[in-house]
Amino acid sequence: METIRIGTRKSKLALWQAENVADQLQQAGYPTELVLKETKGDKVLDVSIAKIGSKGVFTEELEEQLASGAVDIAVHSAKDMQSRLPSGFEIIAFGAREKINDVIVSEKSIDLSKNLVLGTSSTRRVALFRHFYPNVETVDVRGNLQTRLEKMKSGLCDGLVLAYAGVHRMGYDPMIRYELASDEFIPAVGQGSIAIEAHDSLSQEKKDAIRSVLNHPSTESRLLAERAYLARLEGGCSIPVFALANWSGDQLVISGGIVSLDGTQRIVKTLRGNEPISLGNELAEEILKAGGDKILAEIRNQL
Repeated sequence: METIRIGTRKSKLALWQAENVADQLQQAGYPTELVLKETKGDKVLDVSIAKIGSKGVFTEELEEQLASGAVDIAVHSAKDMQSRLPSGFEIIAFGAREKINDVIVSEKSIDLSKNLVLGTSSTRRVALFRHFYPNVETVDVRGNLQTRLEKMKSGLCDGLVLAYAGVHRMGYDPMIRYELASDEFIPAVGQGSIAIEAHDSLSQEKKDAIRSVLNHPSTESRLLAERAYLARLEGGCSIPVFALANWSGDQLVISGGIVSLDGTQRIVKTLRGNEPISLGNELAEEILKAGGDKILAEIRNQL
């Protein structure tokens, strides 16, 4: 087969993910080439993601390359993928999922009962801290992982709240001071998995070959459920909704919900089922009926 061209962002973490994908394809006998691209989310660092507009902040420029045929696939963190892709695009594979927790990294010990300032660019994390740890103050910190660490070290905050997966992939495990419980800090949809995006114009032969190497079926089922939930709520990066699906025997168990921006209201439900997409949709309906519709409306007014 001809060379598979892989589109990726330029950050160290994005490159780690793209190189990991390239290694898997090469081991299966497919030659690869990395094509680097900067996205809007990489360039605009002085504005929160919610204000840039959450749709395609980290994906739009890579999608232009997919559509033009400049690259065959784009590698993304699954949690950066909008719930409804533009027409003509699809996720053809989900990589095996890393541990899903949010963690706090710092150069000092972290005690959440004390008054702390923590850096995060996630509205979900900010709202959940307001709910569970109102004594914790949050500051908006954007940029790649290395940039954020520099900002923390310069005194902007006591610690950073990050996804374990990114911290681990960059080798910063020794800086993890606290692991947030996944039943309180239910992660962003897709957190810990890598998503492989393609355009309709890519040949079926290439799609099938790439999928056969890169797709992790049990992770895919989990993420299809979570993404169906997110799509029904029309949640982007700026809406504090969350969901986590896990396998329990031959059944999927999904817990998910929404939290108001001020942290006062948090709705969470758990459902079981066998069909991922209908399970995610059903969870969304339960959350909306339980008052999630009102919280969503309030959030959209505030943003």
